[in-house]
Amino acid sequence: MKILVTGAGGFIGKNLVAALEHVGVSGSCPELGQEIVKVLCFGRESEKKTLERYTAECDFVYHLAGVNRPEKPEAFEEVNTGLTCELLSLLEKHGNKAPVVLASSVQAEKDNPYGKSKKKAERLVTRYGRKNDVETFIYRLPNIFGKWCRPYYNSVAATFCHQISRGLPIHINNPEAVLQLAYIDDVITAMLGALTGGDHRITETYEVTVGSLAEKIEGFRENREKLEVPDMADPLTKKLYSAYLTYLSVDNLSQPLKTHTDARGAFAEFIKTPDRGQLSVNITKAGVTRGDHWHHTKNEKFLVVRGTGRIRLRRLGSDRILEYPVSGEQLEVMDIPAGYTHALVNDGSEDMVTLIWACEIFYPQQPDTYSLAVEPEIIKEVRGNEKAEAHDDSRNTA
Repeated sequence: MKILVTGAGGFIGKNLVAALEHVGVSGSCPELGQEIVKVLCFGRESEKKTLERYTAECDFVYHLAGVNRPEKPEAFEEVNTGLTCELLSLLEKHGNKAPVVLASSVQAEKDNPYGKSKKKAERLVTRYGRKNDVETFIYRLPNIFGKWCRPYYNSVAATFCHQISRGLPIHINNPEAVLQLAYIDDVITAMLGALTGGDHRITETYEVTVGSLAEKIEGFRENREKLEVPDMADPLTKKLYSAYLTYLSVDNLSQPLKTHTDARGAFAEFIKTPDRGQLSVNITKAGVTRGDHWHHTKNEKFLVVRGTGRIRLRRLGSDRILEYPVSGEQLEVMDIPAGYTHALVNDGSEDMVTLIWACEIFYPQQPDTYSLAVEPEIIKEVRGNEKAEAHDDSRNTA
């Protein structure tokens, strides 16, 4: 199957082409059977004769090409309406019955040059489909955001992400103005549905004020500085945060951690969440025991990813000590319940590296952490006496 994409170098085009090329790399798409997909890209720099050739051989058309902030107002008519007319004329000339998808805009309902040009393009596609008995799909897109979206051009969300991620000031004329947002991956999923015969509706859109959008994105910057990850259970937050990270400057992708180091090893927190606790990394030197503390409510999970050793546990009020061998060669997650004093023991010759998840973020004012040896002196003394008695008994029976 050959798929023509106009505007292939634009924001939506890049994302659509990437999705279609994945189908091409994998060799087939389940919804399309075993057909091999080839993408025919037509962009701003392409020659008109290329469009002539592509319209003769394509099996499906995504018409995404358009302008929304041209230098000259007449470009709205030339590109948004004119190119649509040319594309449909070429398809008709070649007798090509390929289905056509048009990327329009909610602005088509408004009385402005951009909206008028999009409305005309919609009418052209609708009329063409009826006249030639061709299936057509028209998407009136709201404010789209996501990876590869150009700031100062495609979307206010892209502009805010770019500015805030770089510490630049943002300007808001009306913080109470309401935006209708859609995420690029949701748009692409819908457009692929038109190709495969599946659900081609954009099912997820979000209504938000300009002020609250800016506040949410500013929160992402603060989250990152504090090693926090926002609530990913909220769909808009998850998608907007994913978009925000793509606007970080390349020299700001890595972030040094505050590491606590002493003779025993090192410890650093690196992920904190508002509702899922935090993740830390612990390094224990060879021959060293770390921990020997307990918690009232806080529970943890330990995962040794390098080295060998033991995790020791003792429930408060009990003399029984539990020991679990651990190794980076045998990955196992160990639950540390509340009310158990616990310790990490490195029995190997190299550093033992342990990932530690805790159910809550550590607050120095309320640490819920209390020192207590897993094997206190009284247990050591009792065990020492037991060993001595056992040794005497063995000599008497020899």
